[in-house]
Amino acid sequence: MDPGVVMVWMPWLVVLTAFGCSSARDGDEPAFARARAEMVAAQIAARGVRDERTLAAMRKVPRHLFVPAALAGQAYEDHPLPIGHGQTISQPYIVGFMTEALALRGGEAVLEVGTGSGYQAAVLAEIAAKVHTIEIVAPLAAEAGERLRRLGYETVQVRAGDGYLGWPEKAPFDAIMVTAAAPRIPEPLKQQLKDGGRLILPVGDEWQELVVVTRRGGTFEETRVLAVRFVPMTGKVRQ
Repeated sequence: MDPGVVMVWMPWLVVLTAFGCSSARDGDEPAFARARAEMVAAQIAARGVRDERTLAAMRKVPRHLFVPAALAGQAYEDHPLPIGHGQTISQPYIVGFMTEALALRGGEAVLEVGTGSGYQAAVLAEIAAKVHTIEIVAPLAAEAGERLRRLGYETVQVRAGDGYLGWPEKAPFDAIMVTAAAPRIPEPLKQQLKDGGRLILPVGDEWQELVVVTRRGGTFEETRVLAVRFVPMTGKVRQ
């Protein structure tokens, strides 16, 4: 695959929602650890992600525990996977790329819009001090919250709701990540950035680009960085 065009979404005919720990998942942790290391080396670092905090986080977070049990063996492969409710867990490379783009150094408060299975929130939590994540699909939010608690991610707070409005009572944020494609950049998210903070999100409908928004006082600088394809953001952003 051309690393300049990242396919983050694909249609799936079968929806798999059976998350949980099987004996195979628990008993094969050394194999999964090797697979994580190989994933980071071949799919992420080899494509240009250099931030050691990001690479270390992705070597550590057990991606196979954030996908349906039947797909655990594919968790470290170079493609997205279905997680139920018409949603996907993003391709590993795009998780690394977006995480690095936020330029986290540790100690930050981060907002994520689009929790999904909780994997991206876990990666962010390995670097940032606090992660607040919003998921519009209530069952996914509940499942992700329970999974993150079970895995010890106590600095992650999950809420079910429409991420278009952000999380005003927890703002401002050092960084914001949106993991679904919006037709435009939500103004409430821009206003919840700290001065100097960064927002990254896919913008567009059929054709999408990742956009990094940096706040400079009352102005916002936009930089388009990568062609992608995500599932669409739903809710108020479509009104």
